[in-house]
Amino acid sequence: MLFSPSCLRTLILALLAACLGGCGGGQQSEQTTSADDLTLLPAPVFSADSAYRFIEEQLSFGPRVPNSAAHKKCGDYLVSQLTRFDWKVTEQHFTETTFDGTRLRGRNIIASYHPGLAKRIMLAAHWDSRPFADADSVHKTKPVPAANDGASGVAVLLEIARIIRLSKPEVGVDIVFFDAEDWGNSAASRDPYGGFCLGSQYWSRNKHIPGYVAYFGVLLDMVGAKGATFPKEGSSMDFAPDIVNSVWKIAGKLGYGQYFIDTPGPSITDDHHPVNQLAGFPMIDIIHLEINHPKRTFFKDWHTLNDNLDIIDKATLKAVGQTVTQVVFQEVSPPL
Repeated sequence: MLFSPSCLRTLILALLAACLGGCGGGQQSEQTTSADDLTLLPAPVFSADSAYRFIEEQLSFGPRVPNSAAHKKCGDYLVSQLTRFDWKVTEQHFTETTFDGTRLRGRNIIASYHPGLAKRIMLAAHWDSRPFADADSVHKTKPVPAANDGASGVAVLLEIARIIRLSKPEVGVDIVFFDAEDWGNSAASRDPYGGFCLGSQYWSRNKHIPGYVAYFGVLLDMVGAKGATFPKEGSSMDFAPDIVNSVWKIAGKLGYGQYFIDTPGPSITDDHHPVNQLAGFPMIDIIHLEINHPKRTFFKDWHTLNDNLDIIDKATLKAVGQTVTQVVFQEVSPPL
């Protein structure tokens, strides 16, 4: 039976509560705070040491600002790593204009595992660096090293790609590294996304496979800092509350409730917005948000030169990486 994209999305959302990890979430917090009724399926161990090395390797190129040599070299590195892990890699080159009139040569990198399987999960992160550290008190015009805001999400997904290659689960997975996410300015742009998310907007309008749809998607952004907290991001709860609740329930069952806190967070414009609004399937955002700080929304070194290796914590990488790994393996088809 064939479904239109809108009908398919309706069907997907209706089934998610029953099918995502066998733990229908629901929107009521009392249904998500306890994970006692959740059975975790076997999943491999996520290596935070390996993920940390992937951050180091990205930072070794310098800030990955689009149009720069470091950006080109790091993109080649990402393609090489994913190819080495036996994933099918597709590159999507595009040109977009930023809020300040700069013409960017963008490069979305898509890697597919079991590309022939119809049921697919998308995991995503942005891999570019912000070209100016406008939140820095001194060096506002210098590019951001972007250890956390960019490299951490990419590193977690590279490690997941590596362990999936070794364990060979029977599930379809696509990893997408979106480019040109972080060259925005909400005050100066007429774009509804504030000039951000250029790569995810392009992909959502020009999918690497015509008609591509995922069962659900998970976006990772700023997932490596010390003391990180991941409340339930507001627009994710608007787009796909059952997915959010199920993922947070898995994290709680794994013992990571101090990171994945069962608390509403603000709505953030991020790469999951174009996917939900333009690509037509649900994606949620795991993003570090400071819900109790009176003056800031993100981690304290956001968009500064201090977003470097010194702020990365392997314990945070482990919490996010093991949770997302478990989310994937909760979807493994049973043997026939």
